[in-house]
Amino acid sequence: MNGKWLFLTGCILFFTGFSSAAQTDWELKAEKEGIQVYTKQMDSSPLKTIKAVFTISTSLAGLTAVLMDINSSMDWVYATKKIALLKKISPAELVYYSEIEIPWPVSNRDFIVDLIVSQDEKTKVVTVAGRSKPGYLPVYKNIVRIRQSYSKWLITPLQNGLVKIEYLLEVDPGGSVPAWLINLFAAKGPFETCKKLREQVRKPAYSHINLPFIKE
Repeated sequence: MNGKWLFLTGCILFFTGFSSAAQTDWELKAEKEGIQVYTKQMDSSPLKTIKAVFTISTSLAGLTAVLMDINSSMDWVYATKKIALLKKISPAELVYYSEIEIPWPVSNRDFIVDLIVSQDEKTKVVTVAGRSKPGYLPVYKNIVRIRQSYSKWLITPLQNGLVKIEYLLEVDPGGSVPAWLINLFAAKGPFETCKKLREQVRKPAYSHINLPFIKE
């Protein structure tokens, strides 16, 4: 199976929101290289919620800068064919477009996301949340627009220059891709993205960065 199927659930950022309905417990699907990937069946959807957990040596600002550096997403978000910043609303909020390359005969997917950064003043935990904005641009020919997506990155400061990252994701890719096929590859995709993110944040461009809206 072509690895780009894995991205369909693992590396697209974003769903309409996490359900408040009853849920099963998280199930560990993969654990290697310090990255744990869990899935959880949602009562309100045939798809699974995904959670990836890992730690990394970096600053809060450095990691936030990577997540907000849309052009660099080509380096670490798996199977990204095209990406563009559409609007920078503020230093802590932006809207961007991305097209995901999917193997034939399935059509490529695209999505538009409003990405917002916030920080808890007491705990210093940073949240980077993205919600889909499917009507922001016209639908393109031969590309399926992802209409329901949501993601959340929770970045928690630890001791000795480490941060803990929890990545939560639900996405409905739309079209004719069956839920069982998406769920089958729900573990490896997030692992590959988190692994690349860990490499990306180590690049010199993010090593000594400061963001006015993030306090270390």
